Amino acid sequence: MVRVLIVMGVSGSGKSTLAKRIAQHLQCDAVVEADHFHPANNREKMRAGIPLSDDDRWPWLAQLNEYIRSSNAALQVVACSALKVSYRKRLMQGLEGEVHFLFLDAPQEVLARHHRDRVHEYMPASLLESQLNTLERPVLGEPVSVVSVTGSENESFLEILEVLRRLGISR
Repeated sequence: MVRVLIVMGVSGSGKSTLAKRIAQHLQCDAVVEADHFHPANNREKMRAGIPLSDDDRWPWLAQLNEYIRSSNAALQVVACSALKVSYRKRLMQGLEGEVHFLFLDAPQEVLARHHRDRVHEYMPASLLESQLNTLERPVLGEPVSVVSVTGSENESFLEILEVLRRLGISR
Protein backbone atom coordinates (compact mmCIF):
# COMPACT_ATOMS: atom_id res chain seq x y z
CA MET A 1 0.00 0.00 0.00
CA VAL A 2 1.39 3.40 -1.02
CA ARG A 3 1.84 5.75 1.92
CA VAL A 4 4.56 7.98 0.45
CA LEU A 5 4.20 9.85 -2.84
CA ILE A 6 7.47 11.41 -3.98
CA VAL A 7 7.04 14.09 -6.62
CA MET A 8 10.38 14.01 -8.43
CA GLY A 9 12.17 15.70 -11.27
CA VAL A 10 14.79 18.26 -12.09
CA SER A 11 14.79 21.85 -10.92
CA GLY A 12 11.94 23.82 -12.45
CA SER A 13 9.69 20.82 -13.13
CA GLY A 14 7.08 21.98 -10.60
CA LYS A 15 7.73 19.53 -7.77
CA SER A 16 6.84 21.84 -4.89
CA THR A 17 3.82 23.38 -6.59
CA LEU A 18 2.31 20.06 -7.64
CA ALA A 19 3.16 18.34 -4.33
CA LYS A 20 1.21 21.06 -2.50
CA ARG A 21 -1.75 20.64 -4.85
CA ILE A 22 -1.71 16.85 -4.39
CA ALA A 23 -1.59 17.19 -0.62
CA GLN A 24 -4.39 19.73 -0.63
CA HIS A 25 -6.51 17.52 -2.88
CA LEU A 26 -5.91 14.47 -0.67
CA GLN A 27 -6.41 16.51 2.52
CA CYS A 28 -2.97 15.38 3.58
CA ASP A 29 -1.14 17.37 6.25
CA ALA A 30 2.19 15.65 5.69
CA VAL A 31 3.87 17.62 2.89
CA VAL A 32 7.65 17.29 2.95
CA GLU A 33 9.91 19.70 1.06
CA ALA A 34 13.22 17.87 0.58
CA ASP A 35 15.06 21.15 0.02
CA HIS A 36 14.54 21.95 3.72
CA PHE A 37 16.75 18.98 4.61
CA HIS A 38 19.80 20.26 2.71
CA PRO A 39 22.61 21.27 5.05
CA ALA A 40 23.82 24.87 4.80
CA ASN A 41 26.94 23.88 2.82
CA ASN A 42 24.77 22.25 0.10
CA ARG A 43 22.60 25.38 -0.12
CA GLU A 44 25.67 27.60 -0.39
CA LYS A 45 27.14 25.45 -3.17
CA MET A 46 23.90 25.62 -5.13
CA ARG A 47 23.50 29.36 -4.50
CA ALA A 48 27.01 29.77 -5.97
CA GLY A 49 25.99 27.74 -9.04
CA ILE A 50 28.06 24.69 -8.05
CA PRO A 51 26.32 21.36 -8.75
CA LEU A 52 26.03 18.93 -5.86
CA SER A 53 28.00 15.69 -6.00
CA ASP A 54 26.87 12.27 -4.82
CA ASP A 55 28.91 12.85 -1.66
CA ASP A 56 26.91 16.02 -1.03
CA ARG A 57 23.61 14.24 -1.58
CA TRP A 58 24.05 10.99 0.42
CA PRO A 59 23.70 12.55 3.92
CA TRP A 60 20.77 14.65 2.69
CA LEU A 61 18.99 11.58 1.29
CA ALA A 62 19.68 9.59 4.47
CA GLN A 63 18.21 12.34 6.64
CA LEU A 64 15.17 12.65 4.40
CA ASN A 65 14.62 8.89 4.43
CA GLU A 66 14.85 8.84 8.23
CA TYR A 67 12.33 11.65 8.50
CA ILE A 68 9.88 9.91 6.15
CA ARG A 69 10.25 6.56 7.95
CA SER A 70 9.70 8.15 11.36
CA SER A 71 6.42 9.81 10.36
CA ASN A 72 3.14 8.41 11.63
CA ALA A 73 1.20 10.04 8.80
CA ALA A 74 -1.09 7.77 6.83
CA LEU A 75 0.08 9.46 3.63
CA GLN A 76 3.03 11.76 2.95
CA VAL A 77 3.63 13.83 -0.15
CA VAL A 78 7.31 14.62 -0.70
CA ALA A 79 8.86 17.04 -3.20
CA CYS A 80 12.36 15.74 -3.97
CA SER A 81 14.52 15.71 -7.10
CA ALA A 82 15.45 11.99 -6.70
CA LEU A 83 17.52 12.26 -9.86
CA LYS A 84 19.29 8.89 -9.87
CA VAL A 85 18.08 5.32 -9.48
CA SER A 86 20.44 4.96 -6.51
CA TYR A 87 18.93 8.06 -4.87
CA ARG A 88 15.43 6.66 -5.31
CA LYS A 89 16.55 3.35 -3.82
CA ARG A 90 17.99 5.22 -0.83
CA LEU A 91 14.75 7.13 -0.34
CA MET A 92 12.80 3.85 -0.40
CA GLN A 93 15.09 2.05 2.05
CA GLY A 94 12.96 0.59 4.84
CA LEU A 95 9.80 1.64 2.97
CA GLU A 96 9.66 -1.08 0.32
CA GLY A 97 6.22 -1.31 -1.28
CA GLU A 98 5.08 1.93 0.40
CA VAL A 99 6.61 4.50 -1.98
CA HIS A 100 5.51 5.65 -5.42
CA PHE A 101 7.31 8.31 -7.45
CA LEU A 102 5.65 10.80 -9.77
CA PHE A 103 8.32 11.81 -12.30
CA LEU A 104 7.58 15.29 -13.67
CA ASP A 105 8.93 15.17 -17.21
CA ALA A 106 9.49 17.93 -19.76
CA PRO A 107 12.04 18.87 -22.41
CA GLN A 108 14.85 21.24 -21.46
CA GLU A 109 13.31 24.26 -23.21
CA VAL A 110 10.10 23.92 -21.15
CA LEU A 111 12.09 23.55 -17.93
CA ALA A 112 14.18 26.62 -18.83
CA ARG A 113 10.95 28.60 -19.31
CA HIS A 114 9.72 27.41 -15.91
CA HIS A 115 12.99 28.66 -14.40
CA ARG A 116 12.48 32.09 -15.93
CA ASP A 117 9.01 32.26 -14.36
CA ARG A 118 10.04 31.40 -10.79
CA VAL A 119 12.17 32.54 -7.90
CA HIS A 120 14.08 30.03 -5.79
CA GLU A 121 16.12 30.81 -2.71
CA TYR A 122 19.25 28.95 -3.81
CA MET A 123 18.67 27.02 -7.05
CA PRO A 124 19.77 29.17 -10.01
CA ALA A 125 18.69 28.36 -13.54
CA SER A 126 22.35 27.73 -14.35
CA LEU A 127 22.13 24.39 -12.50
CA LEU A 128 19.39 23.02 -14.76
CA GLU A 129 21.87 21.55 -17.24
CA SER A 130 23.82 19.72 -14.50
CA GLN A 131 20.55 18.33 -13.13
CA LEU A 132 19.58 17.07 -16.58
CA ASN A 133 23.02 15.50 -16.93
CA THR A 134 22.64 13.80 -13.54
CA LEU A 135 19.07 12.62 -14.18
CA GLU A 136 18.60 8.91 -14.68
CA ARG A 137 15.18 8.42 -16.17
CA PRO A 138 13.09 5.82 -14.36
CA VAL A 139 13.77 2.23 -15.33
CA LEU A 140 11.49 -0.77 -15.64
CA GLY A 141 10.61 -2.14 -12.22
CA GLU A 142 10.80 1.15 -10.36
CA PRO A 143 7.55 2.30 -8.73
CA VAL A 144 7.34 5.39 -10.93
CA SER A 145 4.65 7.05 -13.01
CA VAL A 146 5.74 9.60 -15.60
CA VAL A 147 3.71 12.83 -15.68
CA SER A 148 4.13 15.36 -18.46
CA VAL A 149 4.66 18.95 -17.34
CA THR A 150 4.86 20.38 -20.86
CA GLY A 151 1.38 21.89 -20.69
CA SER A 152 -0.34 23.91 -18.01
CA GLU A 153 -0.15 23.20 -14.30
CA ASN A 154 -3.81 22.15 -14.41
CA GLU A 155 -3.17 19.68 -17.24
CA SER A 156 -0.32 18.12 -15.25
CA PHE A 157 -2.46 17.98 -12.13
CA LEU A 158 -5.28 16.20 -14.00
CA GLU A 159 -2.74 13.64 -15.22
CA ILE A 160 -1.57 13.17 -11.61
CA LEU A 161 -5.16 12.66 -10.46
CA GLU A 162 -5.48 9.84 -13.01
CA VAL A 163 -2.30 8.22 -11.66
CA LEU A 164 -3.62 8.51 -8.10
CA ARG A 165 -6.89 6.89 -9.18
CA ARG A 166 -4.95 3.96 -10.74
CA LEU A 167 -2.94 3.62 -7.53
CA GLY A 168 -6.15 3.59 -5.45
CA ILE A 169 -5.28 6.87 -3.73
CA SER A 170 -8.15 9.31 -3.72
CA ARG A 171 -10.37 11.46 -1.54
